Amino acid sequence: MTSLKNDIFIKALLKQPVDRTPVWMMRQAGRYLPEYRQVREQAGSFLKLCTNPELACEVTLQPLRRFDFDAAILFSDILTIPDAMGLGLYFTEGEGPKFKYPVRTAADIDKLPVPDPEVGLRYVVDAVRLIRKNLQGSVPLIGFSGSPWTLATYMVEGGSSKSFQNVKGLMYEQPGLMHIMLDKLAQSVAAYLNAQIAAGAQAVMLFDTWGGMLNSEDYLEFSLHYAKQVRALLKTEVDGLRVPTILFTKGGGLWLESMADAGYDALGLDWQTDIRQARARVGGKVALQGNMDPVALYAKPEIIAEKVKSILDKYGAGSGHVFNLGHGILPDINPEHVKAMVDTVRQYSPIYHQSI
Repeated sequence: MTSLKNDIFIKALLKQPVDRTPVWMMRQAGRYLPEYRQVREQAGSFLKLCTNPELACEVTLQPLRRFDFDAAILFSDILTIPDAMGLGLYFTEGEGPKFKYPVRTAADIDKLPVPDPEVGLRYVVDAVRLIRKNLQGSVPLIGFSGSPWTLATYMVEGGSSKSFQNVKGLMYEQPGLMHIMLDKLAQSVAAYLNAQIAAGAQAVMLFDTWGGMLNSEDYLEFSLHYAKQVRALLKTEVDGLRVPTILFTKGGGLWLESMADAGYDALGLDWQTDIRQARARVGGKVALQGNMDPVALYAKPEIIAEKVKSILDKYGAGSGHVFNLGHGILPDINPEHVKAMVDTVRQYSPIYHQSI
C-alpha cells in the first residue's frame, strides 16, 4: 500500500487487516526521557525547542530509538496557531502556557488573522520535512493540531483554566461572536494540517482536549461542528495514498456516535471510556485508538502487562485498533514501564489478528 517499511498503523486506522495491533503513545517524545531533558536544556526553553526544526526532529526520533513504536508524532505544541496569530505565547514554570494578549472582544476577534503555515508556522512545516527525511520510511509520521474549540479556550482564558468561565461566558453571552472566532480557527487548523500533510505527515490527529468540558448541546454546536469543518477542508490523499485522520475528544465518551459521523477515520478514546462498549457503539464506522490510563504506567511491569492485555481482550479480534494511552504520558514515568507496555502489545496482540 505504501513505501513504508512498517505501515500497520496506517492500515489499522483504515480498518485493513494487520498481523498485530500497532502501538504509539501520546506525548511519546517528552519529559519522561532523560535524553529529551538534555535537548530541552540545550534549547534553553520549551518554546525555543518547539521552534527549532533540528531539535524538534531530534526529540521526535528519540523514543523510536528506545521503543518499538509503530508511528512517530511530530514534536510541537497545540498552541502554535494562536501564537502565529500574534497572541504572545509564553510558558511559566509550573503554571503552563499563557498569552500576553487574550481574546475577549469583537475587536480582538476581528483582527485575528488566518496564519499562512509556510510563513508564521514555517518552523513546524520545516520540522515535518526534516523528520520525514530522517525516518527514512521506517514508520509513519503523525501531524497534529489542537481543535478550534480547544484553541479558543486558551485564547480567551489567556492560558489554562479550571472553570473556563471566560470562554463559556463569551459562548453563552455572545454565541455569534464565538462562532466567528471558531470559524477562523477551523480555517487556520485546516490550513495548518494541510501544510503538514504536504510536507510529509502520513496521518493527522485533532486534539480536542477541552471538548469534554461542555454539555452535550454545546459540544455539538461549538466543538464537534468545527471539527467536522476542519475535516471537510483536509486534503487527505497524497500521490494516490490515503492520509488517515484521528479525532480525540478528552471526555468525549458521551458523544461517540456523533463523533463517528464527523468524517474521521478513527476516534481516540480517553481511559474513562470502555473500549468494548465503544467498539459496539461505533466500531463499524471508525477505527479506535486507546486507551490505557496513563497513571497505570506507574505500576509494576507485570501489572502494566495485565492492563494492556485487558484492553486488547476488550477490543477483541480484528483490525481497527491502535493501542495508546487515554491521554499523554506523565513526565515522571519510568521509561522501562513504557517498554513493558509496548512489548506486551507486540507480543500479545497477534492472537487477535489470525486469519480464520
